[in-house]
Amino acid sequence: MPHHRIGLIGGSGLYHIEGFTTQKWVKVKTPFGPPSDDFLTGKLAGREVVFLPRHGRGHRILPSELNHRANIWGMKQLDVAWIISVSAVGSLQARYKPCDIVLPDQFLDRTKQSAAHSFFGRGIVGHIAFAEPICEELRQILLRTARALKARVHDGGTYVNMEGPAFSTRAESLVNHRLGHDVVGMTNLGEAKCAREAEIAYATMAMITDYDCWKADEAHVTVEMVVANLIKNADTAKTILAQAIRKLPATPNWPCHAALENAIMTAKELWPARTKRELEPILKKYS
Repeated sequence: MPHHRIGLIGGSGLYHIEGFTTQKWVKVKTPFGPPSDDFLTGKLAGREVVFLPRHGRGHRILPSELNHRANIWGMKQLDVAWIISVSAVGSLQARYKPCDIVLPDQFLDRTKQSAAHSFFGRGIVGHIAFAEPICEELRQILLRTARALKARVHDGGTYVNMEGPAFSTRAESLVNHRLGHDVVGMTNLGEAKCAREAEIAYATMAMITDYDCWKADEAHVTVEMVVANLIKNADTAKTILAQAIRKLPATPNWPCHAALENAIMTAKELWPARTKRELEPILKKYS
């Protein structure tokens, strides 16, 4: 039986978590091209952990350049069954202040990347259920952990995934604000879709860095502002991660871990050999 690992995706500084031991960078080749970076394996809180710097060490990859399929395929190949994502977001509502944490339970897709957010195609048709795009069991563990640590955390919300790399125009930001959406970012939707197809439980810790640009009495978002607040957020994020990991079950048995059970429409005897081979870590349970 494989050792079911816990995946962490976030900024490069996140792997400097106290207690993250036996670290080893592992290179993974994928049929979808290179992932963002090598994967850092190790142990944290007595669990096997795999960390991936989302934008590569040194922050070299644009949000629209992220190879979500390669990143998630690599996690699956390394026996990851849960992924906690940590990412910077802008606040779309006054109640979410810089350095607060939002645990979204919904996404709104404003990208042009949908074809790159699925493993299916090339002869195998699959349609995952995505009404609830975040793993609720994992999200609740993060919520309880953050509350126990007295972090400023908000339960639920809609993450608007914009394309980038430019920040929002004021008109875009005002529309998102007036529609009642909660946070805006550039990265998490593709991760969530690919993770669901790979039967990996996925949840997001959205770290507020700014008010985007809808709030006229606040300075509009800049890189300097984002970086400064990310640094302030980092210790809180690390503490939550180290505590939450202890609470994950040993065996992946949540609904997300069976997401493909009724999702694949193409009969197995019609699966193209090459596609079946490329998706082997994801489809082996069903082939």
